[in-house]
Amino acid sequence: MIHDRVSQPSRMTRRHSMRLAGGIFAAPAFIPRLISAAPSDKVRHASFGAGGMANADLSVIAEHKDVKLVAVADVDLKRAEALKQRFPEIKIYKDYRVLLAELGEKELDSVNVSTPDHMHAPIAAAAMAHGLAVYGQKPLTHDIFESRRLREIAEQKKLVTQMGIQVHSAEAYKTAVAWVQDGVVGKIKEVHTWSSKKWGDPAPIPQRTDVPPESLDWGLWLGVCEDRPFIGEGYYHPGNWRKRLDFGTGTFGDMGCHIYDPVFKALDLTAPLSVTSSGNVPNETNWANDAQVLYVFPGTKFTDGKTVNVTWYDGDRRPPEEVLKAIAPNALPDQGSVFFGTTGIMILPHVGLPIIVGEDPEKTKARPRAAGANHWHQFVEAVKGNGTTATHFGYSGPLTEAILLGGVACRFPGKKLDWYAEAMRFPEVPQADRYVRKTYRRGWEIPGLG
Repeated sequence: MIHDRVSQPSRMTRRHSMRLAGGIFAAPAFIPRLISAAPSDKVRHASFGAGGMANADLSVIAEHKDVKLVAVADVDLKRAEALKQRFPEIKIYKDYRVLLAELGEKELDSVNVSTPDHMHAPIAAAAMAHGLAVYGQKPLTHDIFESRRLREIAEQKKLVTQMGIQVHSAEAYKTAVAWVQDGVVGKIKEVHTWSSKKWGDPAPIPQRTDVPPESLDWGLWLGVCEDRPFIGEGYYHPGNWRKRLDFGTGTFGDMGCHIYDPVFKALDLTAPLSVTSSGNVPNETNWANDAQVLYVFPGTKFTDGKTVNVTWYDGDRRPPEEVLKAIAPNALPDQGSVFFGTTGIMILPHVGLPIIVGEDPEKTKARPRAAGANHWHQFVEAVKGNGTTATHFGYSGPLTEAILLGGVACRFPGKKLDWYAEAMRFPEVPQADRYVRKTYRRGWEIPGLG
């Protein structure tokens, strides 16, 4: 295993830390695009994952007239074989490593990585090593260090990349970003954002061992994570892995990438200065429900003050009573955000157009709206050399890093974790550093990753 040396945090002032955070998280200057498309003018594409979100991703990508779906890799062959009815010519693999070794850059131009979270980084890094464009599902990675590395690799190789937060390109979120940046509610003083989902599990892990389905290669499913017994009835596969510490990132990692995205974009946020949890604590193996996490970000030209607070809530937790009173008679959406500005308040429902509190709905309706775009096809066009992607890893890497910090904070309730972005360290709470980067299991090591 290769251990990259990360410099120890120096005695930085908070002002110096803010300056570093802005620099290290700034969007890269390069324009991410491949030099050329396939000789046939077809984008030759492979999917890592065949069911669930992978099926949605590969289906929309394959709808593009210039895309040819060449291959699919899935550790559950039952899922992969089902695609044969729609794409009879595709090649099917269980192991992503075999697919890349056999096809690589000679027969492929792009891939989508739509697997459980713990395999996002290893597969994406392997694909980029072959010079392939990558559409990676959210969260970009399972761990903070992995997000940093994927962003660096994409920048070094100047590859087309896109994270699968498709609402980023939708009319609603693009409009909200434009309204905030146009000062519709003035400079932003604070933001509250939440999701009602419950990707947590307070119960201890069942003490039993089950036999995996014949179609599932359990060892390949585990991938970079340590070996353990398979537990049936959907405990891990196919969906509940999101609740498990080693494989998913809980509600925050799953929905935070969507709901934090327009906040991050609208306010032009960089690395947070600190993060503090006042919610429930994960148990030994599972994420908790009902998180509440306060972020303090450096202020920007779109905020009021030197810092700006953004607070996350999930499960049954919601913003405090004073927020509810301030937006009355409007009700809180099931998921979304509230921006408090110096001249007004804006509610942004998840996947809904923004609402200006107290404004005549007809006036709000008459405000200019941003044009939406097909997030997947934007990726394909960028691979063809037409334009760029909105959530390339230079943007979505820092976004994911910030969100994953919330998961670290949940393990240390009540403790303010000051974050030194350049060094990727928590100097005042050094025991939190162990959650920045994990060790991959023997035989699955990736140079520069784990």
